[in-house]
Amino acid sequence: MRAAKFGIGQLVRHRLFPFRGVIFDVDPEFANTEEWWLAIPEDVRPPKDQPFYRLLAENDDSTYEAYVSEQNLLPDPDGGPVRHPHVDDMLGPFMGDRYERRAGVSN
Repeated sequence: MRAAKFGIGQLVRHRLFPFRGVIFDVDPEFANTEEWWLAIPEDVRPPKDQPFYRLLAENDDSTYEAYVSEQNLLPDPDGGPVRHPHVDDMLGPFMGDRYERRAGVSN
C-alpha cells in the first residue's frame, strides 16, 4: 500500500469528469463492492491497489457522494467551499482553501 496523496478536508477535482468535492474519508486501497468496480468500463477501470477517496461532490446540477481512485483526482485550483448539504455535518469550518477535520474523526 502507498500513502494517500490527498487528505480529509482537501478540495479536489475529477481528472476526467466535470465535478469537484471535498474529501471526507480515505481508504488505503479499494474498499467498495465488486459490483461497483465491475460497473466501470474496463478501459477506464482503475486498479484497486491505490488509495480511494469518499467525496462530498458537486457539479453544475447537483450534489452527491462519490468514490474516486487517487489516479483520477487533482487538487482543485478554485479552492472555494463546496455547496454540499452535508459538509457541515461531516467536516469542520472552511479555512480558505480546505475544511478542518471535525473533532473525533479517526481517518
